Amino acid sequence: MNLDSIWSNFLNKIKSELNSLSYNTWFSETKLYKLENNTATIIVPMPIHKKHLLDNYELLIKNTLLDIMGTPYEILLLLNEEIEEEKKKEAVLIDNSEIKKTNTPNVNNNLNSKYTFDNFIVGNSNKFAHAAALSVAENPGYMYNPLFLYGNSGLGKTHLMHAIGNYIINHSNKKVLYVTSEQFRQDFVKANRKDEKGTNFNYIDFFKDKYRNIDVLIIDDIQFLGGAAQSQQEFFHTFNNLYNDSKQIIISSDRSPDDLKLLEDRLRTRFCWGLTVNIFPPDFSLKIEILKKKILADNFEQDIPDDVIEYIASNIGPDVRQLEGSITRLLAYSAIMGGEKINLDLAIEALKDFISKGIWEKNDIHRIQKIVSEYFQISVEDIRSKKRSSNISFPRQIAMYLCRTITNESFPKIAIEFGGKDHSTVMYSVEKIENEIKVNKDLSNIIEKLKKDIGVV
Repeated sequence: MNLDSIWSNFLNKIKSELNSLSYNTWFSETKLYKLENNTATIIVPMPIHKKHLLDNYELLIKNTLLDIMGTPYEILLLLNEEIEEEKKKEAVLIDNSEIKKTNTPNVNNNLNSKYTFDNFIVGNSNKFAHAAALSVAENPGYMYNPLFLYGNSGLGKTHLMHAIGNYIINHSNKKVLYVTSEQFRQDFVKANRKDEKGTNFNYIDFFKDKYRNIDVLIIDDIQFLGGAAQSQQEFFHTFNNLYNDSKQIIISSDRSPDDLKLLEDRLRTRFCWGLTVNIFPPDFSLKIEILKKKILADNFEQDIPDDVIEYIASNIGPDVRQLEGSITRLLAYSAIMGGEKINLDLAIEALKDFISKGIWEKNDIHRIQKIVSEYFQISVEDIRSKKRSSNISFPRQIAMYLCRTITNESFPKIAIEFGGKDHSTVMYSVEKIENEIKVNKDLSNIIEKLKKDIGVV
């Protein structure tokens, strides 16, 4: 007897036991999903069915199944969404058993195994991007397709893309390919070359097999396809082919889709079909974590004092590669100087030509926070904290106001730099200071003094 026959028999028996209202409300839309390990898994339409059926009809369901099957069964009630989730887990188990068979050494996915989610440092500026990337890695082709990551160089886009690919490779038998847009363009050019017979069939077959016979395409720095009209056209067709087959597409750029003016409109539109995520520069606390992680991972012989780490975090720009490079430079300088002990004076001397002049020293958020903190004789940590005492909250509001009016940074970006507060807090602070300046001469003078210290007046 198949499952449909069993359930049809079951429903007929239940129908004879209940009035039509109760039957139609609680049983008519149920379905038997499987009988396994003495458990009957039953699909129900809504969460309320689970509670009501177990509270009021559990014994009736068990006795009716016993009557039909001659065997006692426990019951498990699941929604359709939960069934789909169970199917995915079962598929992953099957995939895992086949990984060694399918991921053979001759498959070149171009992934760098050192980039994983485990060694990606998460902070307020990249928390959303990390969560989105992990969601895609866990459900490729289903969650956020395509995933479009954008932000300045050195903020972790490439790390996250490799982390997604490595996660998928290690948890499934899916075929993953990571390429840069330049590699894609070069492969496309090869596919259009003629061989000694005057044809290019072999190249075309190679190209299509490489880019369309895969489950996950990860393409880095898509902005470099700008101006390459034929390559864009081929990528458009590749994108459509993969997307229509529910294959996962992950793209990165140094700017948002709307700002990729050299790419065709139809491509930019498709980039927004899934999820677009901006990775912001790391704030001070995240840079501290990145530096400490670098020091811990490389197991250096010398300890690096906290004041040196804070100096680097305060003076090196937002590029993570530069941050990590500063540690390497500092250690090299110490070694050249005969193993001189690392302290703040040595760090200042070693990194004097490495610090990004005109970038980090300019009128940025950290500089404003520092100047406001010094004026009100509180610490920068206080101004970034969640403390609400008036001697801290008022300077914090002034600092937020100055950050908005001087740097013209977005409200969300300023909120991140003030300890991850909600952007509405920044909006409120800016509006409050703007209104008070109009009626409070002393406050107006303070603002002017701070602007002079910052160097904008």
